[in-house]
Amino acid sequence: MSTERRVGRRGDVTSYGDAGFSQFMRRAFAKGMGYTDEDMRRPVIGICNSWSELNHCNAHLRTLAEAVKRGVWQAGGWPLEFPTISLGEIFVSPTAMLYRNLMAMDAEEMIRAQPVDGVVLLANCDKTTPAYLMAAASADVPAMVVTGGPMINGRWRGQDLGACTDCRRYWTEYRAGTIDDTDLGELENALFRSSGHCMVMGTASTMAAVTEALGMTLPGGAAIPAPDAARTRFAEAAGRRAVALVAEDLRPSQIMTEAAFENAIRVVMAIGGSTNAVIHLIAIAGRLGITLPLDRFDALSRDTPVVASIRPAGAYQMQELYEAGGIGAVMRELLPLLHGDATTVTGRSVAENLADTPLSSRAEVVAPLSAPFAAEGGLATLRGNLAPNGAVIKHAAASPDLLQHRGRAVVFTSLEDMATRGNDPDLDVRPEDILVLQGAGPVGGPGMPEAGMIPIPKKLLDAGVRDIVRISDARMSGTAYGTVVLHVAPEAAVGGPLAAVHDGDEIELDVPNRRLELLVAPDEIARRLAAIPPRVVPDTSRRGYRWLHDRHVLQADRGCDLDFCVRAWNG
Repeated sequence: MSTERRVGRRGDVTSYGDAGFSQFMRRAFAKGMGYTDEDMRRPVIGICNSWSELNHCNAHLRTLAEAVKRGVWQAGGWPLEFPTISLGEIFVSPTAMLYRNLMAMDAEEMIRAQPVDGVVLLANCDKTTPAYLMAAASADVPAMVVTGGPMINGRWRGQDLGACTDCRRYWTEYRAGTIDDTDLGELENALFRSSGHCMVMGTASTMAAVTEALGMTLPGGAAIPAPDAARTRFAEAAGRRAVALVAEDLRPSQIMTEAAFENAIRVVMAIGGSTNAVIHLIAIAGRLGITLPLDRFDALSRDTPVVASIRPAGAYQMQELYEAGGIGAVMRELLPLLHGDATTVTGRSVAENLADTPLSSRAEVVAPLSAPFAAEGGLATLRGNLAPNGAVIKHAAASPDLLQHRGRAVVFTSLEDMATRGNDPDLDVRPEDILVLQGAGPVGGPGMPEAGMIPIPKKLLDAGVRDIVRISDARMSGTAYGTVVLHVAPEAAVGGPLAAVHDGDEIELDVPNRRLELLVAPDEIARRLAAIPPRVVPDTSRRGYRWLHDRHVLQADRGCDLDFCVRAWNG
């Protein structure tokens, strides 16, 4: 029997104690699905699909999968599609972040277990892209990611809308009474006009940009709108290239190097990207044994200017960025700061990919490096006695007059406490105060929900206040904005200093000098922490994946991965 006819070139087979029998069974079952001997002489390209009807952002990925298949067939491969967990941020409770690591494990194990020689990973919503990059890093078979692209712009009463920046803005105005139920109903119909992820520089857009900057997708893919025919053509090209990746045995570990991660960090800073990218990049790098300390993010931010004006930190949206040349145009401007020799899935270097990329013709969207929108990148890392292991702020989307601020703490001890007391008319809160949320970190959340943009209390909204300093161990959607300090590490639930903050304590925020201080004596902080009773483990965390997550999740400064998934882990 010819050894050419086999399902996959890799040597792993189902364990029956007889490798020949295993291949015989695979061939027979493949024949049962209608495939032929000719198909079995081709390399198998797995199409790992996060499509789901419970995930709006990824709902069109079935169509993209068909385009990838066309490209694979054209290049002489054999495409076989398989599903994984799909995480839609809006429909998953308590937060999709709780399950990012589970999705990464799912994809990694299926790539390893199944007879695929290479893989194209179809992602889009916030956590699906980093989960697939984590899986690709760990499985380390030839791989590339194809993201599904942003929605087209929303429209309402003659203005462009951006989800979910405008979701948050108009909900705030609804709470303040400046728009009514009729307006809100119209907005519900106007915000989301197509498939795709949020069309501002939220986490999904940021992680698509990261994927392109890392070299893990074909150039030009990050900003193509989801409904645009160019997105389908891009997916077909990815299928063709996936077959060549297998022939060249070009693997993620050869692409996602330290240089590639520095390129990705610079792109995040230059586009005013999501704070969530910090956590995700650390986690992806950890799967490869690469350490990305928060101080490295801050150092790169200090000398990477903002060259893209994308909401919520700028004026435009992904549709305009695509028209202005996309992430390629951003990287073309940044090239003097990038590692141009870094390898990409094209088999060429970053500099070679960008050689034919023109400068953007829309300087109002992508500015020249010589005349940026801001001299420093959009994110900053803070340290101090309140965040000894670091915290993050998206200062590009904050109020400039609050970046150096001292105020009185108004403390919410949990998400439930915040929901109960936040709109209490008797809440003792003033515009100059600092709102503090405890217990919303990786363990305490659980899963570190996007609750860091603490709702402004109703009594302040009624007084016209639209921003206030907020501090928490939670995350914030990349679509959100305001003077919001996030990812405080260690978190309150594991005994971090954030747990010691009491109502009335003074806190000092100093973003230019990267400081975050609780103005309470060290011995008093220690006394308060010692007096906190042991954490009560909720019933939902006593078994299954919640049990695993609760005991093994790392803190925000280490990427919130499960400790045993990090390559350098010694358990």
